[in-house]
Amino acid sequence: MTKLSVNINKIATIRNARGGNTPDLLKAARDIEQFGADGITIHPRPDERHIRYQDARDLKHIVQTELNIEGNPTQDFIELVLGIIPDQVTLVPDAPDAITSNAGWKVSEHFDFLQQVILTFKSAGIRTSIFMETDEKEIELAAKVGADRVELYTEDYATLYPKDPEMAISSFRKAASAARKCGLGVNAGHDLNLDNLNFFHRNIEGLAEVSIGHALISDALYFGLENTVNLYQRALNK
Repeated sequence: MTKLSVNINKIATIRNARGGNTPDLLKAARDIEQFGADGITIHPRPDERHIRYQDARDLKHIVQTELNIEGNPTQDFIELVLGIIPDQVTLVPDAPDAITSNAGWKVSEHFDFLQQVILTFKSAGIRTSIFMETDEKEIELAAKVGADRVELYTEDYATLYPKDPEMAISSFRKAASAARKCGLGVNAGHDLNLDNLNFFHRNIEGLAEVSIGHALISDALYFGLENTVNLYQRALNK
């Protein structure tokens, strides 16, 4: 069964736009879980323009399902994660000024660094995932550096899906198969939405988790948060 982890960065963005505590990020996390989500994802960035480091610490005491913290493993990020011990950490190679994640790791270029970071997190009992594109050789290296899972970066799938779903899914199907053969779990995220999620889910065997934020929170403006979480779970055949 594929888990739905809801990324709540956009809720923090709205809060930060006016200051104060509206909307209440912690209440939103509680509500999203009560509405049926299987986890909460956050992606704190160094400038804290949406999720703040203190939000991450506070959510540790709020989230009852699974807490997934994404980010570039700078020293500050590593210390934050080790101070919280989330269920999962997802390593993302985004630049400090990136609007959103826009590339996966080239493990071949960062092998020693990633191996050390992953060892640090796994020694603390944290499941570790690497944000990856669909290069099968790079995915094989992800297993060799010690990752537990890969998160497939699905922007290319989402872009091509309206024109040619079969072509859009092809490289992701192969990448997921390569990951499973290496003993890696498979997560996915980026631009998945109510139009393309079910097809992706049906075609990726053993998909462990999807992390969805921007589309889900945007849909909630029209459908309401509870209904939207249920719509996404239905897209995952739940």
